Amino acid sequence: MEISVYLFLGFLESGKTKFIQETLEDPRMEDGGRTLLLVCEEGEEEYVPSRFAVKNVDIEYLDTEEDLTQSNLEYFVKKHRARRVLVEYNGMWLLQKFFDAMPEEWVVNQMMSFFDASTFVNYNQNMRQLVFDKVQMTQLVVFNRFKGEYVKDDFHKIVRGISRRPDIVYEYVGGKAEYDDIEDPLPFDINAPIIEVEDRDFAFFYRDLSENPQQYIGKKVRFKGMAAVSKKVGAGAIVIGRFIMTCCEADIAYDGFALKTNGLIEGVATRDWLKVLAEISYGYSPVYRQQGPVLSAIEIERARPLPKDEAVATYY
Repeated sequence: MEISVYLFLGFLESGKTKFIQETLEDPRMEDGGRTLLLVCEEGEEEYVPSRFAVKNVDIEYLDTEEDLTQSNLEYFVKKHRARRVLVEYNGMWLLQKFFDAMPEEWVVNQMMSFFDASTFVNYNQNMRQLVFDKVQMTQLVVFNRFKGEYVKDDFHKIVRGISRRPDIVYEYVGGKAEYDDIEDPLPFDINAPIIEVEDRDFAFFYRDLSENPQQYIGKKVRFKGMAAVSKKVGAGAIVIGRFIMTCCEADIAYDGFALKTNGLIEGVATRDWLKVLAEISYGYSPVYRQQGPVLSAIEIERARPLPKDEAVATYY
């Protein structure tokens, strides 16, 4: 039987408990089934089950990261005959730990991330990996305790540097809430006759083309990248991309796109720098072992390598 899972992410005192409490006080959340509330950290605020409008809510606590195992999760669901699981996740635990422990029948329906606006920028500076972890796949980011003197753009840029997917909500002291309406244009013109991608903007181009390939079909693009050559990518094709740092130095990885060279260049070796003008299509490629963006070269020329401090593409 499929178990619906709702993940509430964020650091201690970020507002997760308050939001879950209010959610369970909402009669519209009653679906007739049993609900397991899995609490992975305890803050100052405590749950008040007597105020829940949702019936049949059972609370279990995981005291340590070592307790987060598949066998424990399966035991809790069986013990309480739960059909739905709400998880208040520990902000110091990486999300992959939960995914590794999650039973096969569990399906994540929603992820929401909560941050205390007064500490968020500092957390991002000092614990970037943990902030990135809580934002990268979430559908909603809520900044609690927001104040009028805070600059929304500072918060917006950090979130959008990680993902363009989630909605952003600023919840002010006093209860007023505002959705983020800051326009987020790409650093290149997707509607130009030729999309010119500057060296510093490659990470944004890679992410947007990967996430929204249909918007690029039939368009031409010019950029500089590093080649990767392998017999596995098929005859007459290479990979063109860059090393990209998404979160921190530990996660730097080479990412690129399938490029049909069309006989325009020979003797390309892995780590050669090239400047390409190519038309974008979408289809199967051995590079992805599935459907994905496929670039067809119109022009290819060898290029001077970028300086070492600029060679790794970032989200600024």
